[in-house]
Amino acid sequence: MAVSLLRRAAYGVRGALSKAALCLALAVPAAAQEGNPVVIAALGDSLTQGYGLSQDEGFVPQLEAWLAERGVAARLINAGVSGDTTAGGLSRVDWTLGDEVDAMIVALGGNDMLRGIDPATSRANLDGILARAEEAGVEVLLVGMSAPGNYGPDYKAAFDGMYPELSERYGTLYADDFLGALADLPDRRQAMADYMQPDGIHPNADGVSLIVEDLGPEVAALVERVRDGGGD
Repeated sequence: MAVSLLRRAAYGVRGALSKAALCLALAVPAAAQEGNPVVIAALGDSLTQGYGLSQDEGFVPQLEAWLAERGVAARLINAGVSGDTTAGGLSRVDWTLGDEVDAMIVALGGNDMLRGIDPATSRANLDGILARAEEAGVEVLLVGMSAPGNYGPDYKAAFDGMYPELSERYGTLYADDFLGALADLPDRRQAMADYMQPDGIHPNADGVSLIVEDLGPEVAALVERVRDGGGD
């Protein structure tokens, strides 16, 4: 009888421990469990979508390959739409943030700038996107753009400044310029010839490779933030 009671007690302890372990496992997001890829939606425009490039040459496939080569388990969803503005991104962010999405790259604003849209409008749209991500518990890497000087210094200051200010407000990761890797090359004319498509706006496959080398570590940090359970 005593032996039977001891066996029952031991079984009860093992059962309780097993249930506790199961509850802990279920409490951890799937992406944070070892071996599961972090699912990242890349919300952007033609630069994200891969305008003018073959299926494997665009930003999303090259970035996913870059991460895989470095042992970073991530699956990227191409949520880039050519010609999209921040308003377009805001209008579709809810369905972009599906149940499977753990993190999001937000790279919008280039078309706002090309159209001379008031930076206050662009800022409000980006604010809305980041607010939706925050509500969904999705980590974000916000990627900025740099306005040219032809709209004047006030426009440039307002446009360039909205990205770091919004990143700080929402506690996102931040990269200051999607095209920074190309803009920083010493010979601009040669860079345009070597790394841009004939339209002078979109990078070619080699240009995308430089962009991925530049932004890849930031995306790897985004994956790490998801696995750590979020930022401070």
